[in-house]
Amino acid sequence: MKNKNLAIFGSVIFLILVILFFYTNTKPIISEKAEVEILVENLDTPWAIDFLSFGELIFTEREGKVSILDINKKETKVVGNIQVSEVSESGLLGIAVDPQFNSNKFVYLYYTYEDGNRVSRFILDQKLERMENESILIDKIPNARFHDGGRIKFGPDGKLYVTTGDATVPSSAQDLSSLAGKILRMNKDGTVPEDNPYKNLVYSYGHRNPQGIAWNEKGELYASEHGPTRNDEVNIIVKGNNYGWPVECDENSSLYTNPMRCYSELTLAPAGIAFYKDNLYVAGLRGSQLRKLTLDNEKITNEEALFEELGRIREVVEHDGYLYITTSNMDGRGVPRAGDDKIIRIKLS
Repeated sequence: MKNKNLAIFGSVIFLILVILFFYTNTKPIISEKAEVEILVENLDTPWAIDFLSFGELIFTEREGKVSILDINKKETKVVGNIQVSEVSESGLLGIAVDPQFNSNKFVYLYYTYEDGNRVSRFILDQKLERMENESILIDKIPNARFHDGGRIKFGPDGKLYVTTGDATVPSSAQDLSSLAGKILRMNKDGTVPEDNPYKNLVYSYGHRNPQGIAWNEKGELYASEHGPTRNDEVNIIVKGNNYGWPVECDENSSLYTNPMRCYSELTLAPAGIAFYKDNLYVAGLRGSQLRKLTLDNEKITNEEALFEELGRIREVVEHDGYLYITTSNMDGRGVPRAGDDKIIRIKLS
């Protein structure tokens, strides 16, 4: 009888474990009420997204493709094939659409070639079928297999901001004469704005591998940054400030600007970031999640992990009340799933 009771007890425990496993691995994406839609799939490492003024989405794939997605029709067309050097983390990375795109048709790219990373401006033809007339704005940004940065975005001031990695040379992040390990700020034509802090393109320095930038409703700049073996950071970026690398996550230092959030308890590998109201969304690669940080006057009041079932998440942008995210399971470090990689849209409440 004793053995029978033990067997029954063991069966009950096993059933409870099965139920718990099923529950934790079938949880809904974000919430039961969230409107989630796959816009396009079967991509190869989509890296960055921006929007054309009439609502179409333009995005990069790391192998060198630039494509436009008609969101309503869910149809894509390739408008650019950039000759890039795609090795590990390098290749075709960031994209930014000019705020005056309607009149000038300018689109900006950050990509790796044999001798470095560069920022170039292209013209998208009137029929929106081909990118042409490349103008190189910044050339020979240090590159490597790892730590290439790559995010570019226009700020509220109309200037173009560019994140660069240290290209695996940590000391370069502290060298104000180097373009590596920095957030750069430039005019549309690649020239240095008069109010830059060091009279060159450097806006902030001491960065290891920043891959996300976004501005809140007050116009304050935030950036995400990969740390070494955990110690990923989210920083509030102030013009001219030093963010410490090769020192990372030294929250008590008086020598450097301390991070708003240091992920010392997990490896998030943060990439794109986006604001919606008082929430900051952070795409996590190794963390395989979309992180939602609720802020109150630059203080985190709540934090939660979303979309953990999608694998590596590379990009997140907000547009017209929606979040757009990309998976990055085809980048050589993920586990590809059916339909990977994807661009997904989430309706925000």
